Amino acid sequence: MANEVQVETSRTGLVVRPPDPAEMAVLYLHGDSSFSGEPEQALEAAEHLSLRTGATVVCARYRPVFPSALVDVQTAYHYSQAMGPVAVAGEGAGAGLAAALLIRLRDAGSTLPSCATLVSPLLDLSLQAPSLLFNASANPEFDLAELRARVGRYAADRDLTDPFVSPLHGNLHGLPPVQLLTSGTDPLLDDALAFAARAAHSSVSVDLHVHPDATGLHAETIPSMAAFIRTQTPAAVTRTST
Repeated sequence: MANEVQVETSRTGLVVRPPDPAEMAVLYLHGDSSFSGEPEQALEAAEHLSLRTGATVVCARYRPVFPSALVDVQTAYHYSQAMGPVAVAGEGAGAGLAAALLIRLRDAGSTLPSCATLVSPLLDLSLQAPSLLFNASANPEFDLAELRARVGRYAADRDLTDPFVSPLHGNLHGLPPVQLLTSGTDPLLDDALAFAARAAHSSVSVDLHVHPDATGLHAETIPSMAAFIRTQTPAAVTRTST
């Protein structure tokens, strides 16, 4: 795959360009359990997504504290706009940041992304969802106590129900189409389900996929994301690369 895409470093992070790029971009926000904001771990997913959509994928680098993280991803979004229509994608904490970005852009009257796709999204940093406990044993890498500590460092003294910290608590009216990908064993399942319900009640187009387990979610993540982005973004072209 390294011979098929070009990876560059920009002031906003890593940029992945396919061999024949369409006039569109995907802003990809990786979210690991450490809230590191470093995009290198997203590179393989970004390469697959770029080849499937024909989009230039910008893997944003952001500071792991609020509100700096949101400022950084908004800067990366405006950088991406120079390439054409932008779709936003995120995973875990990055998906929560992507949702917060949508609210921030709408409130500012900025041009919104064509769509957003959120994978196993962390959307409520108050961490009260029952699935955090019920599904914890299904993921041996999931540590709720450590997540609470990371959230505390990220949010500092900010109210955890602030919509820019926890977009599940925000006004979702006027957002672009949103895809949510999760699994029945995902500790963050309830965040995805609650956001999907609130978005639908706010007349937002919602595409929700709940896979039986993490294996199914992982296998279908990139194909589902790419198909949704191609459908929602006018400049997208049909690709079959994996």
